[in-house]
Amino acid sequence: MSTAPFCRNGSSVAKTVLITGVGKGLGRALALELAKRGHTVIGCSRTHDRISSLESEITSPDQHLFLNADVRSNNSVEELAHVVIEKKGVPDIIVNNAGTINKNNKLWEVPVEEFDTVIDTNVKGIANVLRHFIPLMLPNKQGIIVNMSSGWGRSGAALVAPYCASKWAVEGLSRAVAKELPDGMAVVALNPGVIHTDMLASCFGASAALYQAPDAWALKAATMILNLTAADNGASLTV
Repeated sequence: MSTAPFCRNGSSVAKTVLITGVGKGLGRALALELAKRGHTVIGCSRTHDRISSLESEITSPDQHLFLNADVRSNNSVEELAHVVIEKKGVPDIIVNNAGTINKNNKLWEVPVEEFDTVIDTNVKGIANVLRHFIPLMLPNKQGIIVNMSSGWGRSGAALVAPYCASKWAVEGLSRAVAKELPDGMAVVALNPGVIHTDMLASCFGASAALYQAPDAWALKAATMILNLTAADNGASLTV
């Protein structure tokens, strides 16, 4: 586990945090906020340009590690794990943030490929990360895993049935895996709340702008995630 020094604010020991989907939205905002606080960020995204943009903006870029990876691909995540363990060691915290949503449509009108992309990213993507990173955490019996869920993972909404299904799966997957972990580790499902992201805009249109921005959300989310402990194992939480 990380033996990093105290954070700049002196309030807690610095952590190494792996975040998937750092190219935009919540993942990018969380990466920037954690870096500002002195934590080491490991981030992955499918888009090289977005990684380069994040590196140009993040605090102390040499401290962090950003890689191209596609969580939908088991082989890609396996390679990610090899590079992470070689260059940064075992993460203290993993945030499974990478996600996507279908275009508003009734289920029977959602193209097969679009449905598959939602499930492959939101469910299989998390499973791939768990498959390759939990074994790295097991020897020390330490590590916090945050699986990003949604309010629609605990309710239903018209026109986004594939997304709802995927986030309900995240809730069930998180609770089940929590029962498989040793004492000292934790996996939680975290509903970020309603945030003005591209995904929200795809559902809400112009009214998405009425909700809080990702950087404002990250202030609260970072504090909450950093303070999770083994006692939270199996919980369904909301920022």
